[in-house]
Amino acid sequence: MNRRALLAHFFAAGTAVFLAGSASAQSPQPARKPDPDKPFAEHFLALQLSDSDPKRQRLVLSVASNVLKFYEPDKVAIEVVAFGPGVSLLFEESEFRPLVDSLVTQGVKFDICGNTLDTIERDTGRRPKANPHAKEVGTGVAQLLMLTESGYTLVRP
Repeated sequence: MNRRALLAHFFAAGTAVFLAGSASAQSPQPARKPDPDKPFAEHFLALQLSDSDPKRQRLVLSVASNVLKFYEPDKVAIEVVAFGPGVSLLFEESEFRPLVDSLVTQGVKFDICGNTLDTIERDTGRRPKANPHAKEVGTGVAQLLMLTESGYTLVRP
């Protein structure tokens, strides 16, 4: 191999290493889907609720309240996702309705699993009335997955 060919080979190899390094340095981070109601949020928390135990439900609400106090409501986006037996927290007649409604006024979002509601309706012949502040999502677990993939931290108190 002559000198010119050898230099061209090393230059090409060095360029390839440089380009590979800058491509990995610029790899995309998980995109956070900003909450339009929380444009200044720096922290993103998804709370999972899949339990009908009133103590567990109160704990989830307490965690949301404590995190709001710690970070201030404008600095944190919190989304509670209820599925399975946990949907009872978001029924219209829930004993925790006043606490849920209070957290909603502070910007906490509540999602209720549509699949669970469909199952209850199929089993009982009637669809339970949900808190009007709860947003029905197709699948609670898929909602949690979407939130974690977009940068939320998942906690199951």
